[in-house]
Amino acid sequence: MAPKSNIVFYTAFSPNGHKIAITLEELGIPYEMVHVNLPAIQHKEPWFLAINPNGRIPALTDKLDDGTEIRVFESGSIQQYLVDRYDTHHKISYPRGTKEYIETNNWLFFQNAGIGPMQGQANHFLRYNLSSLPEQYSKNRYINETRRLYRTLDKHFEDTKHDYLVGSKPTIADIAISSWVKIADFGGVDINEFPHLKAWQARMASRPAVQRGNDTPRKVDLEAMAKDAEEFNQYLKTNEQWIRQGMEENEKK
Repeated sequence: MAPKSNIVFYTAFSPNGHKIAITLEELGIPYEMVHVNLPAIQHKEPWFLAINPNGRIPALTDKLDDGTEIRVFESGSIQQYLVDRYDTHHKISYPRGTKEYIETNNWLFFQNAGIGPMQGQANHFLRYNLSSLPEQYSKNRYINETRRLYRTLDKHFEDTKHDYLVGSKPTIADIAISSWVKIADFGGVDINEFPHLKAWQARMASRPAVQRGNDTPRKVDLEAMAKDAEEFNQYLKTNEQWIRQGMEENEKK
């Protein structure tokens, strides 16, 4: 039986949003989903800033057992909240204080502090070059750092022979990292360079909950889109417009 919840999940098409959608789907937690329209800058509107003052997706609201309303933001914090409260049978987590719990956190923060920021910058400089000047150094810096992080993961899988990051089951760390590996090509990284990582990613992609989560709030196949230059460029142009607007507003403040 799915656990009861009062979760409202605010998201958009993003690997960070997919992390939370997959976590919710893996745990079978009922939730209401609100699609935040990033091109319309809804993430900067007062109603959303009241939920996440940083103006970023994902975010969620819920109620504690005593009825207290809570807000949770930052994807790693949300994942930890969800398993701490709802994963009572440790389907995608391990009991606190165990070696496996600690190792899961190692890889979760590896994603939050390493892969996400580095690959995010690689995405930006490769796909949304907002300057007329060449940005080859920036592209190389972030793409190669992302490759180094993926190389670390590849060696981990080669050395441990594990199907997943920690032991024989996926955890929130696998979910967090897989959501970014899924769009490696968008950040200029060829996943074929890392055979052990690629095999793990295939295992993750075969999971029904991962497939459902990756299609939340809507299905976007970047790999297929990239084969149509006109469609892909229009997608990038739309994103670049709201990214540029955000940068200009930040400069004024």
